[in-house]
Amino acid sequence: LDELRHIDDDVGSFLRELEEKERARTGISGLKIGFNRVHGYYIEISRLHSDSVPDDYARRQTLKAAERFITPELKSFENRILSAREKSLACEKQLYDELLTFIADYIQALQDNARTIAELDVYLCFAEIAETLNLSMPRLCDDKLIDIRGGRHPVVEQLRNETFIANDLLLNESRQMLVITGPNMGGKSTYMRQTALIVILAHIGSFIPADSAVIGKVDRIFTRIGAADDLASGRSTFMVEMTETATILNNATEHSLVLLDEIGRGTSTYDGLALAWACAQHLAEKTHSYSLFATHYFEMTALPESHAQVCNVHMQALEHGNEIVFLHSVRPGPANQSYGLHVAALAGVPASVIALAKKRLQEIETPSPSKAATSPQANLFVGDAVHEKLQNIDPDNTTPQQALAYLYELQALSKTK
Repeated sequence: LDELRHIDDDVGSFLRELEEKERARTGISGLKIGFNRVHGYYIEISRLHSDSVPDDYARRQTLKAAERFITPELKSFENRILSAREKSLACEKQLYDELLTFIADYIQALQDNARTIAELDVYLCFAEIAETLNLSMPRLCDDKLIDIRGGRHPVVEQLRNETFIANDLLLNESRQMLVITGPNMGGKSTYMRQTALIVILAHIGSFIPADSAVIGKVDRIFTRIGAADDLASGRSTFMVEMTETATILNNATEHSLVLLDEIGRGTSTYDGLALAWACAQHLAEKTHSYSLFATHYFEMTALPESHAQVCNVHMQALEHGNEIVFLHSVRPGPANQSYGLHVAALAGVPASVIALAKKRLQEIETPSPSKAATSPQANLFVGDAVHEKLQNIDPDNTTPQQALAYLYELQALSKTK
């Protein structure tokens, strides 16, 4: 087999050596060896030197200005090279069949060894990343619980030059959903994805990028993150979003981890808000899954008032003049604004456009009384939320400080976003 492969792989070297040898033997410097599909290999000599060829040269073809010959050695080589590949494949198959026959009695041992080596390889990889990425050992339990302390995103942490801001997360029977608000680029998606990665790593037996974690049973992880269409199948961006959302709502269980990022942003404001609210309420009331719900609809932050198992958290950011500083830390409670115009300015949107947007934003946030009164969709969910809040207030047992806090809450609920 080695000889056949050598012949197949080293044809050029053999022909060069033969050509040099024949030139030296005949004294004809213009002698050359060639090949064509009709006549095979040949030695070509100018007709001026055709009378000087050795006796063992057999004429193969006559051309106008040259003669072509074959020698026993070249003929033998031709027979070997033309059949070398076919013989090589046949020899390979024969050796392979012999090998299969030989190892037939050792199949079980070989498969056991292969599985053991593969498993060991995974453990070695886990050990290496645990050491190099400063991971810690999680604790698994049967409770409904995801308790992560100092969680990090293992990829983002390695790609960023600055220190990664670690964050905690707690989901359990009484705290099943987090409504996450905050500015664009504030870290909402990173926070959600790192939670999913930590859960996956823990359940496959790896250490995790966190100070510590106790993780209960998680049967599946569902995500609705990002925006993309499927035009080839006739599905718009919003249709893709709703299809994925439907899959989640129809298949998630109380042991599923659900990540929903900006549900309802692909349609009108009020349709989107209504869908986002209904999806969140379904997960909270019917599914009872572990849920992280990121949104820019501030109306969604009223959900915890009617659902005790829902909590608000926000990504912290500081506004300094016309600039915004993202702190990437998770804090309790809702955010007070999205800082969308600041992010647009950071992206390079012209200052004149930002100025127009600020002006329009002020007009939207302070509508005229006539417009507010005639708007058919004004203050969506506000009426119910205000009514429910008022029903829960006991005027006879309310301190002045509590009354002032209630007043601020009612004012916030009454604002049209």
